[in-house]
Amino acid sequence: MTKPTIVAVDDDPVVLRAIARDLRTRYGADYRIIRSSSGAEALTVVAELTLRDRSLALVASDQRMPQMTGIELLEEVRRQAPEARLLLLTAYADTDVAIKAINDIGLDYYMLKPWDPPEERLYPVIDDLLSDWTREHPDDTAEVRVVGHRWSDRSHEVKTFLARNHVPYRWLDIERDDAAQQLVDLTQAQAGDLPLVLVPDGEPLRTPSTLELADALGLRTRAEQPLYDLCIVGGGPAGLAAAVYAASEGLRTVVVERDAPGGQAGQSASIENYLGFPKGLSGEALTHRAVTQAARFGAEMVLARDVVGFETRGPVRAVRFDGTGEVEARALLIATGVSYRRLEAPGLEQLGTRGVYYGATANEASQCQDDDVYIVGAANSAGQAALNFARYAKRVVMVVRAHRLEDTMSQYLVERIRSAGNIDVRLRSDVVAARGDGHLEALTLADRAANTEEEVPTSWLFVFIGATPRTDWLGTDVVRDDKGFVITGPDLLASAQAARWPLSRAPFALETSVPGVFAAGDVRLDSMKRVASAVGEGAMSVYLAHRYLATI
Repeated sequence: MTKPTIVAVDDDPVVLRAIARDLRTRYGADYRIIRSSSGAEALTVVAELTLRDRSLALVASDQRMPQMTGIELLEEVRRQAPEARLLLLTAYADTDVAIKAINDIGLDYYMLKPWDPPEERLYPVIDDLLSDWTREHPDDTAEVRVVGHRWSDRSHEVKTFLARNHVPYRWLDIERDDAAQQLVDLTQAQAGDLPLVLVPDGEPLRTPSTLELADALGLRTRAEQPLYDLCIVGGGPAGLAAAVYAASEGLRTVVVERDAPGGQAGQSASIENYLGFPKGLSGEALTHRAVTQAARFGAEMVLARDVVGFETRGPVRAVRFDGTGEVEARALLIATGVSYRRLEAPGLEQLGTRGVYYGATANEASQCQDDDVYIVGAANSAGQAALNFARYAKRVVMVVRAHRLEDTMSQYLVERIRSAGNIDVRLRSDVVAARGDGHLEALTLADRAANTEEEVPTSWLFVFIGATPRTDWLGTDVVRDDKGFVITGPDLLASAQAARWPLSRAPFALETSVPGVFAAGDVRLDSMKRVASAVGEGAMSVYLAHRYLATI
């Protein structure tokens, strides 16, 4: 296989040799390193790579060059090779223009020269950039293949599970791809066997359950220890932050996740207001970093297991899995987040996930190439999804009940949506009906301001409304409000259920009505519903768990 390419650009021969040397020392075994002494020369290289269908992973360019600046070069590289990572090497005096380039051309990173020692200043930056690029460009020979029907509920569930767990896969539509029918024939699969999942070096899986699929992929689905210090139920930002801090501080830690790490944030195409990432980062990238960080410190991750019950067994807190299996721990953190609320309208329930979806993974946008996509919701998650779908869809229509987007969405997203040429926003509007034969074919929209209804053709509806916590598995011991959100700390003592607190000391800030059981993130009553606040609560819960563990 041909190595992907890294291009280094600088008009100073001494500096160019130095950057090329450092790149070759670290990355030469896996990447082809090419030097260019000008922007024009670099663009010739990029054009040649494009014509030969060769991968361009990264361009590292000096800013101050004659004829063409680094930013002018990288802007053209972004146009010709939109997936390549862009690194600007610049002087302190040019930082303002570099920051502007993050917004204008999608610059991935800028760093000041000189970069010595490279082990401390250069390599960590490029390691991150190449890690992101590599994750988006896996080796095709290692891909899982999924054969099924486009409008199949189970096919959609399988694809979503693979995407959210960062498992590269190739989708083959039985009605459109000759290769799909060939694989069905070779495996002698019947109609009821679809979706068919072909795992490298494994037996074909016929309409597998999520647990069967996870086991076949080698994902961990069972806890390894009989007793943990901390069990975290939920692998979103709060749960992953808690796992990192708990494991790094020596607590035996396990995270139990029903679907995939990341939660709702993990599905976001771009999180642009998270501290420390001026260009923003995808939910997938944030999740991948957090999972890797937690694993590095020794936290276990148990996937594809649905927690259905909770018990207090003296000093031990136990969670039971659907089917068989359980985890016991001395402390428990509830970090299950929330799910999008179901949209109530005639025709929607019957369609299942055949054109009607609750939330969306970032890579689902490419499936809507040149189609009309409708999005219900006006929070940040809906805005981020609209911008992502707009990259592929012919038109994106946001259906919003409110009078203004600004009431529920961050200003930076509002401005980008308004400047997008193919995003329409229909305010004071609702989806009131849906119809379709086998899959979604049309929606009925109600305009509340004009008091009119209109039927519009579409095969794609993505819903981002409300927040519904899944906390029924906690039983009656853990106090929740009437919507299911967990009540913690001072709010617990102020509630009508204050008498349920069994100890003489007051509950810790994130502690529930059961001592040693904590809640963090969106599942907690009156939480902020932001990634940064969820991460903060996850970290804080570990401090409180330490205090609790010291008392037993």
